[in-house]
Amino acid sequence: MSEAANTDRDARRVLMVRNAERSGPGRLRAWLHAEGLTVDEVSGPAVPATSAGFDAVVLLGGGFLPDADMHAPWLPAERALARQCAGNGVPLLGICLGAQVLAVATGGEVTGEYGRPERGSCTIVLRSEAEHDPLLAGMPPRFPAIQNHRDQVTALPPGAVHLAENEQCPVQAFRVGERAWGVQFHPEVGAGRLAGWDEAALADAGLDLEMLRARAATAEADSARAARRLTANFAAVVRART
Repeated sequence: MSEAANTDRDARRVLMVRNAERSGPGRLRAWLHAEGLTVDEVSGPAVPATSAGFDAVVLLGGGFLPDADMHAPWLPAERALARQCAGNGVPLLGICLGAQVLAVATGGEVTGEYGRPERGSCTIVLRSEAEHDPLLAGMPPRFPAIQNHRDQVTALPPGAVHLAENEQCPVQAFRVGERAWGVQFHPEVGAGRLAGWDEAALADAGLDLEMLRARAATAEADSARAARRLTANFAAVVRART
């Protein structure tokens, strides 16, 4: 951790929104703390509609669509929060559902059960637009990350920058404005997340859980290294903003 991170430990506060009990911060909380940031976690129902009092926002995942307001009645406030961050340059990192919330909140589209579901360790491919992007600086051009989704961003918001892709899901990362990012993959979790997956449900979908676990374990070192770099980059953006 840098000297600046030490200096700013008490000043930089990150609001982390947990949309589902099983979709927690994982290793992200400890990594952000190591970068000198204080993390305040709230559940979805307690999400504020603005970032007032916080220096950055992280929106975590959840197993529903970003406009499923009947199921998750806090989503309008979360979309308002994402829209405000994107418009005001407040650093925001949306993960999986959080990325989809950002997309919908700023004029994009998300389609449920679209294309092929992504489960386990998948390859993320950076686009040329990512070369000078602050969140993805120094990342390898291809890296593995854990995925677990069946819904996709199918239209980017107007003016958004498309940063990463793969064949199964073309929109893997994007930026809205200067400092609001969405990533479809999960930097906050590693191969251990697959330990709690439902083997029977995956088998019904034609997937072999043991094979998924073995693949994720093999890729874990590279996955963790890339995720740690992404986290450090996000923290640097938060610390640099005055």
